[in-house]
Amino acid sequence: MSMSPRRDFLKFGAALPLAMHSLNLHAGAGPKRVPKRIMFICNSLGFYRPYFLPKTRGDLSTSRYLKSLETKNKLTVFENLYHPGMETSNHDSEKSFLTGTPKPEAPNFVNSMSLDQVLAREMDGDTRFPFLPLSIYDRGWGCSWNDRGVAIPPLHDVDQIYNKLFGEEDLSEKRKQIQKDQYVITCLKRDMQQMEDRHVREGSAVSTIETYRNVIVELEKQIAHESFWLGTSKPVVPDTLSDDPEFAFSTKVANLLELSKLALQTDSTRVITLSLDWIYGAIKVPGATGGWHTLSHHGGKLDKLDPLSRIEMDILKHLNQFLSDLDRIKEGDGTLLDHTTVIIGSNFGDASNHTCNNLPLIVAGGGYRHQAFATAEKPMPLCNLWLELLHNHSIDVAAFGTSDRVTNLLPT
Repeated sequence: MSMSPRRDFLKFGAALPLAMHSLNLHAGAGPKRVPKRIMFICNSLGFYRPYFLPKTRGDLSTSRYLKSLETKNKLTVFENLYHPGMETSNHDSEKSFLTGTPKPEAPNFVNSMSLDQVLAREMDGDTRFPFLPLSIYDRGWGCSWNDRGVAIPPLHDVDQIYNKLFGEEDLSEKRKQIQKDQYVITCLKRDMQQMEDRHVREGSAVSTIETYRNVIVELEKQIAHESFWLGTSKPVVPDTLSDDPEFAFSTKVANLLELSKLALQTDSTRVITLSLDWIYGAIKVPGATGGWHTLSHHGGKLDKLDPLSRIEMDILKHLNQFLSDLDRIKEGDGTLLDHTTVIIGSNFGDASNHTCNNLPLIVAGGGYRHQAFATAEKPMPLCNLWLELLHNHSIDVAAFGTSDRVTNLLPT
């Protein structure tokens, strides 16, 4: 057998490629108790700070961008959070949005496991899809990174995502794929045994052996997961995706959020990431056309700030619709938004100057006692908030990323 399939597994990680074969949804009886869910949205070019932050501290109605949000009583806007070690990272800083790993621009950079993946291990429960990584276009990486610091390729084609979630499935092809995956595991085990024998004879390094062992464990878990759900009917969900070729960018943002809502509503997954990372080429939204990346380097010039603000307000319009939709869906003793923590942020505090301090961040839903607006007295590592989210989801760890203390930013 050729080594290339096994090398592919080792290069890109095992969990997602196999998960993509069976993006099915839970269709049986719901869980006895309402589960917690979480979604991370990274707007990779940030938001223009003077329009994002309220002019009167604590009063979101004085924010040009946030005044129209319908769920202000169920969200908190944070100020003065940052990721240490990003001073020269530029656009690479997005790689560390959910990890906090410093210096992502370094040639020898190795990322750590992203927050969503830590949560996915604990929050999978009865869902067919342990996590759903999404992105607005095909770049090969987004917000999610596995436990070896390898990027998990996100899904970006909305029709393919919908079909994988709700379309008909060829079960015979699915069984064949599982058999192929099982054969790959057999080959990996054989290769690992040969390396272990060579290690005994020659004392070779054990790092590669450990990598093989970890991949095999992941593959076996994934195959068991797929086999368990094999043949389970998918939820019957109407196709509510938009089709507006004139405003393709705006439409795609809306569709990715609609798919996220449906995935959460049907308990298909409890962990979602969405990377809004359009850097290349022109986009068109109502009232503006231009290169988003170029406009984000506005230098304070009004002729760039006007179209940039229209793009950013269009994104926030769709985010407002998403949060409002979640809050209208009744679940248990509250709404879907009450049981879903939605984090909206960016790796850039100021994309025009490539600075990564004072990051824009909104936490919505999740059942917290929201404050509308909160600011740290001095710059605080964003990973302090990430650590708190882990604790709030019953994951008892002493630290995460660059966190330096336990906080109570989100009182329950």
